[in-house]
Amino acid sequence: QVHVVEYGGGLVQPGGSLRLSCAASGDILRVHSMAWYRQAPGKQRELVAYIMGDVNTKYSDSVKGRFTISRVNAKNTVLLHMNSLKPEDTAVYYCNARLTTTGLSTLDAWGQGTLVTVSS
Repeated sequence: QVHVVEYGGGLVQPGGSLRLSCAASGDILRVHSMAWYRQAPGKQRELVAYIMGDVNTKYSDSVKGRFTISRVNAKNTVLLHMNSLKPEDTAVYYCNARLTTTGLSTLDAWGQGTLVTVSS
C-alpha cells in the first residue's frame, strides 16, 4: 500500500504566505515525480507545480514567481511555498506522486487534499 498525506492548509490573508508539505510512504521503490494540483469550487482540477528530481520544475502561469516547489528526496516529501497569495488561490490543494511500488507497479498516488482559503 501507498499513502500520500498533505499538511499545512488553512486561512491566510491576501498577500500572505503559506507552506504546504506532502509525504509519500508505504511500499515505494522509487518516486519519479511529485506535483501539486488544486481544485476551486465549480472548477476543474489544475496543475499548480511539478517537480522531477531536484531541479526539474514546472509551474502554472497563474502561480509562476509566487509559488516554489521543492523536494526532499530522502523522505519522499515535497514542499510548496506560496507567497503573495490572492483570493483566487483559494482551493483544495492535492498532492500527487508518480511512483513505482516494491511490487513493480507504476502508478499515480493522490492525497486527500488540504484546503487553502485566502480571505480578509
